[in-house]
Amino acid sequence: MKAIKICRLVMTMLALFVIASCTNDPQWADPEAHEKTEQLQAQYTPFIVGTWHYEKVGDKQRVFEQLTFNTDGTISGLRKWQARQVVTIDGQEQYTDWENLSQLNGHFTGTWSLVWQRNDKGVGENRLYLYGEYDETDIVYLPYSANVLFDYADSTILRFAGLWQNNDGWTSYERGEAEPSF
Repeated sequence: MKAIKICRLVMTMLALFVIASCTNDPQWADPEAHEKTEQLQAQYTPFIVGTWHYEKVGDKQRVFEQLTFNTDGTISGLRKWQARQVVTIDGQEQYTDWENLSQLNGHFTGTWSLVWQRNDKGVGENRLYLYGEYDETDIVYLPYSANVLFDYADSTILRFAGLWQNNDGWTSYERGEAEPSF
């Protein structure tokens, strides 16, 4: 009889321990990364949300991109990308006409997020995740499936290591809507 009472007491204590140890609070695998991600998001999300544009015109390529970052983590955009070649005609080098890179042009939608994470050397970095799919169903390429270095954003400039890197290694977008110059 005493053994049964002790067994019930142990079971009751075990049940209380299990109940007391259960929680709905998330347990982060890397609490530092979670804390720094929240700080990064608090600092830059208010600046990032909105519409940004980028344009670069070179001798053989010209590109325009407009991105709209929403507070719910969605993104929409427009990309216009054209290229031309240098050909030799009668001994003279000439440029061909500009052609749209049809598989890389159009409207797209997707998601975005700012994250602090450790790289493969264990060094922490600010990252911008971008994922998008073209709205046109016949385009098989993705405008974005990227985890890029994020530099900063303020009221006028958004800088990250994107497709269109300048000489300094960063792509700088300007705030506001715009139309391509071409």
